[in-house]
Amino acid sequence: MWWLFFVIVPSFVVSWLVGFALRVWAPRWGLVDRPGPRKVHDRPMPTSGGLAIWLGVVVPFAILQIVLWLTFDARPPQGLVTPEVVAGFLPREWLPEEVARHLPGVWGQSGRLWTVLTLATFVMILGLADDRWKLPWWFRLLVELIVAGVTVAEGYRLTLFIEVPLLTGILSILWIVALINAFNMIDNMDGLAAGVAAIACTVLAAVMLLTPKPLTGEPQLFVAGFFLVMLGSLLGFLWHNRPPARLFMGDAGSYFVGYLLAVISMTATFAGENTPRHAVLAPLCALTVPLYDLITVVIIRLRAGASPFVGDTRHFSHRLVELGMTKSQAVLTIYLMATSCGLGALLLHQVDTFGAMVILLLVGCMVSLIAILETTGRRAQRRTKNSQKDSLAGFSH
Repeated sequence: MWWLFFVIVPSFVVSWLVGFALRVWAPRWGLVDRPGPRKVHDRPMPTSGGLAIWLGVVVPFAILQIVLWLTFDARPPQGLVTPEVVAGFLPREWLPEEVARHLPGVWGQSGRLWTVLTLATFVMILGLADDRWKLPWWFRLLVELIVAGVTVAEGYRLTLFIEVPLLTGILSILWIVALINAFNMIDNMDGLAAGVAAIACTVLAAVMLLTPKPLTGEPQLFVAGFFLVMLGSLLGFLWHNRPPARLFMGDAGSYFVGYLLAVISMTATFAGENTPRHAVLAPLCALTVPLYDLITVVIIRLRAGASPFVGDTRHFSHRLVELGMTKSQAVLTIYLMATSCGLGALLLHQVDTFGAMVILLLVGCMVSLIAILETTGRRAQRRTKNSQKDSLAGFSH
């Protein structure tokens, strides 16, 4: 419990405090989301909350990096290229043993950590620029593809047990770009995107703590810790974004969150010697809701002859409101769906192939049920509107 406290609380505090400052400063910087035809808010809102989420993640890791620099020194041993961890300025005795024994492993991962955070920061800046100047969709998509390509070139890719590097590389790029845009699309109501992301982080952190490393058999604390740092930052931001929201995350936040969830889920080890291969589908269960919104919105726009890259009110949450729900009820419904699908991820590494098929079928049935209810509700609304028009036409005659 103390480990969870020291991982989650610092990121929460940073994000929470920065949120107050951004509510004052964002309008001065021109980072304001104004009401419009496809907006659900009725007054201008500061839209720089992504900066609070970003700092909530980066600042705790920066402090950790400083502690590592003070605690250890990396010197290449004779005849080897890999660094050797030796004593540094800060004595290890100053730290609890449970912390100190994990620091060498964290030190070894620090290079990869800052590679990911640097690329995530680049994506966040892209979103911040879009919040300020409304960049064209093709430019944003091009930059996303470039960043995703660099990420894959750095060695981050999906584990699908497919011995075709080109195919796994392409799928990894699509996974990153899809989640960036999925969280951008689902960020359309107070507390929605941050809440769904927080649920996904909670589920994936739990999976990492329950799934042992193939070689050591220990929990995957580093990856779990990353998800929990994200969770703390998201919860700190949600304080300002809960209905009625006083701060939006904007594209800066949705891009940053989507990118990190995509990449960190690829760094995790979901399957190994003692874990079945189907456990690699855990991120798909945890992130079902934003992917469902992305896919259905694109399909609906294409059927309507509209561009899939132009915003509208055809999103999952909007469709639930059209069926008669309040905005709060729609957000809560999506939370419950995200939680229900995410719970399947907790079980994938504990069941055999048949059990995995049952879990995936349950997730698929839930998504299909929601889709059927949505479709039936929209058809009923159209019939009601048509009958009302016919009645008015007959009355006029």
